Formats: sequence, C-alpha cells, structure tokens
Amino acid sequence: MSASSSVNVAPVTLSRNASQPLAQQLAQRFAARIQQRLLLPGARLPSVRDCARHHGVSPYTVVAAYDQLLAQGLLEARKKRGFFVRETRTPPRAPLAIEPAPAPLPPSVDASALIRGMFQADARRSPGLGTLPAEWLDLGLLQSTLRRLAANADDALLSGYGEPLGDERLRRALSRRLLDIAIQAAPDQIMSTVGATHGLDLITRAFLEPGDAVLVDDPGWAIEYARLSQAGMRLLPVPRGAQGPDIGVMRRLIEEHRPRMYVTVSVLHNPTGATLDLAHAHQVLQLAHEHDLLIVEDDTYALFAPNHAPRLAALDQLRRTIYVSGFSKMLSPAWRVGFVAASADRMARLTELKLLASLTTSPLMDRAVALCLEQGLLRKHAERIASRLATARQRCVRLAEDAGCRFAATPAGLFGWVDVGVDTERLAPAMMDQGWLIAPGILFSPTRTPGTLMRINFATSQDPKFWHALERAREALRR
Repeated sequence: MSASSSVNVAPVTLSRNASQPLAQQLAQRFAARIQQRLLLPGARLPSVRDCARHHGVSPYTVVAAYDQLLAQGLLEARKKRGFFVRETRTPPRAPLAIEPAPAPLPPSVDASALIRGMFQADARRSPGLGTLPAEWLDLGLLQSTLRRLAANADDALLSGYGEPLGDERLRRALSRRLLDIAIQAAPDQIMSTVGATHGLDLITRAFLEPGDAVLVDDPGWAIEYARLSQAGMRLLPVPRGAQGPDIGVMRRLIEEHRPRMYVTVSVLHNPTGATLDLAHAHQVLQLAHEHDLLIVEDDTYALFAPNHAPRLAALDQLRRTIYVSGFSKMLSPAWRVGFVAASADRMARLTELKLLASLTTSPLMDRAVALCLEQGLLRKHAERIASRLATARQRCVRLAEDAGCRFAATPAGLFGWVDVGVDTERLAPAMMDQGWLIAPGILFSPTRTPGTLMRINFATSQDPKFWHALERAREALRR
C-alpha cells in the first residue's frame, strides 16, 4: 500500500465512562500510531463519516479528534481530499500523550471545529446548529425558481460575467425591500456579494488598516472575531445587553483607543436573540457622530425579524452606517447571495475591491433571488418559517426550563442564549460523546472566556432526549 493510500485503522476501544472525552481518547490512539510509525507520512485517514461509523462515535467526536491532531502538527488537511499524516522532519511540538494523563482537562472548544462538525451534522442532534434544518427549507420553491430561470434566461445572463455591482433586477428588488425596513438606498448604492460574510470582508479591507481598533459585541459571533483578528485588527469588546451595547463602556473605549469601526448585529443578535432598542440606537449614533466612527450593521437575520425593528441604518440613512444582509439563513446555505448598502462614495470603493477580489458575483444566483423577491415567494416563505419557529421556540423554552435552565435574554428569533449552570466548555465534549453538538459560550467571547451560557437553535433543540442528556451531563460535571 502506498503512503498516500487511505488507511483503515482497527477500531480502538473507547470508554464512555472514562474521565477523558471520547474525542481526546480517539486523538491519543491515532497519535500513538503515528508516533510508532504504524501510520506513515502521507497516509490518508478515514473520512469523518467513515471514521465515526468505524469506531462507533458521532461525526462531531471525530472532527474534534482530528482538530487536536492538526493542532499538534501530526495531521494536515488538504482541501477536498481529507486528512493526511504530516511529513515531519523534527519531532512535533508537545505531542499528545500516548497514555492518558492523570485528571486531564477537556480540550478547548474551537470555532472551526464546531463549523466543521456542522458540515457533518445531523440537524436532529445539533442543538448548536447555526442554520435552519434542511427539512424546514422550501426546496420546491428553490427548484421551481431555478427551472423558471433556466427556461427564460437570456444569453447575457448565461454567458456573461454580469455587472460589478450585481444583477440590476436584484438591486432594484433590494432597493424596494429596504424601503420596508425604512432604509432608502438607490440600486446603485447596493452591491451583491457571495453571502454576508463576503460583504463584511470587503468592508474590512476597504475601510480599515492592520492595527486599527474595532468595537465588537460581547458576546458575538466567533467567525467575525477571527476574521477581524486575522486581518490584523485590535478587537475592543463592548458588553451587549438585552437593549443594546453598554454605552458607558463604549464611550470609554472610544475615548481611549479611537476605534475606526463598530461591527454589530442590531436585530436578533447572535447569540442572544436580543434586539437593539431605540434609546440605545440613538446613543450609538450620537457617539459615532462625535467620534467619526463608521458603523457596520450586520442584519443577517433580517428576514426572521419584524420590519419595524430598529435598524441603525434606518435611523442614520447610511451616513455613518453600512448595511449588510443576505439570504442564506432563510432560503438555503447553498444560495450564497448577500448584499451591502452604503453611501455612493463608500460603494465606489467597495465595488473597486470586489472587482479586484472576485470580478463579479454569479448573475444566475443574483437573478434567482431577484425572482423570489419580485414574486413575493421569499416573503411568504419567511412568514411560514416565522410561524413554525414561534411554535418551536415555545416548546424549547418549556423543555429548557423543565431541565433547570434559564434564558439570559428574552427568547426571540432563531437562537436562544441559555444559562445551564455549569461551564459549557467542559459540557461540550461530554455532550459530543453522546452525539449532541452544542455551541458553548466560549465560542461567542472575544476574549475566549468560559462560562455557563450556550447558544441553542430553536429549530433543532426540540428533542426531549437532548435536554435529558444535558441534565445528566450537567449533574456529572457537578459531582
């Protein structure tokens, strides 16, 4: 067998009653085989699904084990090919112990591990999932829209790059949609992107320099923290409460550090589900005016929220705000269409960067979303989701409270911010061992501070078995 061939490793004996999480046990067994040269450099490990089936564990456990091996320098991940034993000319730094260490601490939960786990996730066992489960999506709507588009598309739509700003019909439809939430933006003030994250990345590159300070919500989404940090920005966490950011802390940080930007989710904040109130919105905009601060409003969950919810961009009309949103959360993760709305001068800079980075976005996907907007299909789908989500939310609140948990913010939207009473970083591996993927609070802390909070997805947290498993795991940690 060549070194690059996939290897089948005999099932290892994993103990669900051991003090170590299953992921750590599995990682240690693989590490031992690599160090003993039973797995040679270049050998490909089984896929996540195959390994999970082979060893009788969940895919989340395998993802966490492979992540530990990546961190130790024993594996490398090759795009679209899998995980391979790494060629090492010097011994790897701090290798995993072959024998279990006494009283080991659980491995730190990592945002990338959570996301990779979600790609393998069974939504029925993923209370920490960041999207709607597939069975909630209207696949018939998506399929019929694509068929109609393919049948009626002109040559330019099928063969051309499209416009730098994005499909004109989409931008006209978005201009009308923004009026529903009181934001006035002409079509040439709107640019389509490959999802909201692409828009946020372009904004960072256009208006920030490495070393700049940026205000962020605490808690907030780990991917945004990682993206800004990787770009060389200094993060200034602002505590986020039920009504909005802590204005006193924000003012002090602005005066001490002179940040260039504040990135925030005003409506149905991730992870708390809270929505900015008008009083806080006016105070934030006043600070922005006084200190020449650019506000980036990420309204990713706009379609889950009522139109009258306060948006900073609506109060400010894009003078000191840039508005970002998208459709992946409501339509499908496969439909990576987002958009940015900004003043004309800022849009010129963003368009220049988009051309350099990706030329244009897909005119076909832009037009597909335009059709959904023009014909009211997206609005009707969002109304159905809102009704179904309200029922799921009521059920989850009852199950959580019966399990002895409480909500740190009023339940709303897709996510709930739940206090379980024990360190959720330690809880995550225990739940993973039982096949449940949770999203512990440390993932949403810019300072990686552990705590007793976790985010749940109301659509995927309705199984009483999950809450019973959580009760058992929580009691075990308290012993």
